[in-house]
Amino acid sequence: MSSTNVGLSLVVLRNIPLFSGLDESELERLSKVAMRRRAARGEQVVRAGEDAETLIVMLTGRAKVTNFDEEGREIILAWLSPGEFFGEMGLIDGSPRSANVVAVEPCELLILGKHEFQRCMQDNFQVVQKLMQILVRRLREADRNIESLALLDVYGRVARLLLDMSENDSGKRVVRQKISKQDMARMIGASREMVSKVMRDLEVGGYIISEGDHITITGT
Repeated sequence: MSSTNVGLSLVVLRNIPLFSGLDESELERLSKVAMRRRAARGEQVVRAGEDAETLIVMLTGRAKVTNFDEEGREIILAWLSPGEFFGEMGLIDGSPRSANVVAVEPCELLILGKHEFQRCMQDNFQVVQKLMQILVRRLREADRNIESLALLDVYGRVARLLLDMSENDSGKRVVRQKISKQDMARMIGASREMVSKVMRDLEVGGYIISEGDHITITGT
């Protein structure tokens, strides 16, 4: 898959949270060095263990961050949506990629090389500050996930996952992101069969309502 250096519009860059605080001149400079790339559904965008040479930002589509346990089973570590980025850790500490990133639907990506990203951080404290805020948020989420695995049973882990994925819709919590029971199982460290049983029990008990691809959390 080819990458094309097309010169990004300032509007596109300004709408990326990591770069939203930059002035027009810096946004224009980035637009000249950033590249766009398309990834097909199922394409492995980065592989664990390879050299980290780029920061990658999601412009459109959705991707999953994965790794594998000792028995070769896939574990889903996170989901990536438009505006989110990955690959920054290796650019900061020089380590190889720590996980795989796979497109789960067609994606358009923004690619920024190591030197351009490091220069951007050196020249713009607001980018460093925003990066630190996002990394702290991810660390808190990781701590929360570890706590769930250690302290909650499968019912509790499914419930917490649904709450974490939900958004407020006129006073209701609704999960709009389409996710399979297999993917849910890979996120919480359970079997697909157990997740299916828990989802059935939650629906029968009136705790959730499944409507097409959406799940409404009733809280009753």
